[in-house]
Amino acid sequence: MTTHAVWIQEALEKVNGAQSEVIVDFSTVPRIDGNVVRALEELAALADAKSVKVVLRAVNVDIYRVLKLMKLTARFTFQT
Repeated sequence: MTTHAVWIQEALEKVNGAQSEVIVDFSTVPRIDGNVVRALEELAALADAKSVKVVLRAVNVDIYRVLKLMKLTARFTFQT
């Protein structure tokens, strides 16, 4: 399992645990691939279903652009 898959899996588990807010730290993530985008889509869908707020922390401009192109930015809250 890749590093990205591990932290996304942890975020999914937190959302399933019914926490009201889940923070995913992107400070060490220089870029994302299609697998990460799909996992973030799954995370967003699960969070929406459980009314959990997902905060993406320290997202760099390149990752933000990818999320914007995929129309995912509205599904997350961003924190610097």
